[in-house]
Amino acid sequence: MRVQLRILVTGCAGFIGSFVSRRLLSRGDVVIGVDNVNTYYDVALKEARLKQLAEFPDFSFHRVDCADRVRMAELFVTERFDLVVHLAAQAGVRHSLEHPFDYTDSNITGFLAILEGCRHGKVRHLVYASSASVYGLNTAMPWSIHEGVNHPMTLYGATKKANELMAHAYSHLFAVPTTGLRFFSVYGPWGRPDMALFKFTENILAGKPIDVYNHGKMKRDWTYVDDIVEGVVRVLDRVPSGDPAFDTALPDPAISSAPYRIYNIGNCAPVELMHFVRAIETSLGREALINYLPIQAGDIPASQADVSDLERDTGFRPTTTIEAGVASFVSWYLGYYGRR
Repeated sequence: MRVQLRILVTGCAGFIGSFVSRRLLSRGDVVIGVDNVNTYYDVALKEARLKQLAEFPDFSFHRVDCADRVRMAELFVTERFDLVVHLAAQAGVRHSLEHPFDYTDSNITGFLAILEGCRHGKVRHLVYASSASVYGLNTAMPWSIHEGVNHPMTLYGATKKANELMAHAYSHLFAVPTTGLRFFSVYGPWGRPDMALFKFTENILAGKPIDVYNHGKMKRDWTYVDDIVEGVVRVLDRVPSGDPAFDTALPDPAISSAPYRIYNIGNCAPVELMHFVRAIETSLGREALINYLPIQAGDIPASQADVSDLERDTGFRPTTTIEAGVASFVSWYLGYYGRR
């Protein structure tokens, strides 16, 4: 009989966090959710996700900001977590251009509070969200976890790289097992309203133009949320240990002599932005009005994940096609907002 685990999921009212929480609850674990439910985007959407989670008897929720180190320290003492999935963060590349301190407060101070909690609470494994944004100026595709990530293009990407460095320090100094997951362009039902799929769908239905940057020449490794969740859960159940093959004279960025790992989670099949738009048009049965624009500051022209390490260690790689994933989102959107 499987032992029931007590798992902290931060950012549980968020897009990915709500899906991960449901998956863990469905398999029989106890999930203690934390979220500050901030106003970065529609709070009603976050509350609706929480309402779904509240239907599970083994779910409890704390409206706490991870940067509140006193409250977080108290939670680690009272709740005695076995595992932690840290998904809370200030998201959005463009938001970081105007509101940089939101990112240091949430992504740096908040992450440090989680690391401290895991250290003192003797947590078995911390899995946390990194981002494909750490690859920055690197144009050699596919992006590999075994390459250095020393040239982030935005503060958001820089904070995610900082998370990886902070995690390694705690893994090395205090033997806290940590795994960072670099997510690639996550999309799907219940997604964030500030993301392209949401905005494109909304505007096409309203008969308004959609802004397509870099004149439609962007390529993204769009990754469906169910594939992200599967990767998170498989990695969570695989606690890292120090790798005896780690060479301090030629250090590999993805491994360590400490209990530390990094993985990409991406669909491994970049799709041009206009292909993405056409999939939305097909699902909606409507044609988009397109406003072609130059590339924006901080935008990465293309992304592609090398997931060979994830597949080797967990037996999983994402497989959901753009057509299937977009159709699923559109079906949810029309039902949730009562649109036709």
